[in-house]
Amino acid sequence: MQTKKPFKNLKIFASGFLMLTGLVATAQQTTGDVVKKADVDPGTTITDGAVRVIDNKGTIKYLQTQNGITMLSNTTNNVTTTTWQLGGVLTDSTFIDIDGKLFGLNGLELIDAATESASTDATTESDAGTGTGYTILVRDEATGATKKLLATELIQSGQEAFTATLAQTTFALTGAPVLPSFSQVWVYRNGAKLIANVDYTVAASTVTLVENDYAVYAGDIVEIQYVK
Repeated sequence: MQTKKPFKNLKIFASGFLMLTGLVATAQQTTGDVVKKADVDPGTTITDGAVRVIDNKGTIKYLQTQNGITMLSNTTNNVTTTTWQLGGVLTDSTFIDIDGKLFGLNGLELIDAATESASTDATTESDAGTGTGYTILVRDEATGATKKLLATELIQSGQEAFTATLAQTTFALTGAPVLPSFSQVWVYRNGAKLIANVDYTVAASTVTLVENDYAVYAGDIVEIQYVK
């Protein structure tokens, strides 16, 4: 009958313990160490200002965010940098709350009025390259959504002249544009300016003359100008 030697059992236990210790020592780190100081200098072992992470191969890297661009850099001289650039299709509504801080864009070019003009063929939800000219970005105060506006929709103006008949007092503009308030409408009779809201009134697309100290005769030229 053969008996097991205690010394041999001890060696087996020690070997198993060492293997277990090695596995524990090389286990992957699943949480990062957050530090708050200077920026990471790629290629060095400085860890201030970034979150230290471990990739699936056990390589130590640093996660850093600056101006919306996130970079990963190794701690050795063999630096690997991965950049995520903003762009693509949003998967959800996105808002940036500046919380009282300033938000702006630098480096924008001025429009060259000699070679560039307002867009006349812009369409809703169009992609870049599908139209010409320029539009104006505006904000919907009800929803906060950013939308675009044709320049002609922001500032509109018009002018039309009529040859009056005897005692004619109403003049409807061609195309029925909705006129602004009387303070933005100018009416002339034979070249003489009439007084707003005294010598004429404005409603919808029609100007109505009020014959206070004058009368309208056949052949009078009534000119209407407006800006809105």
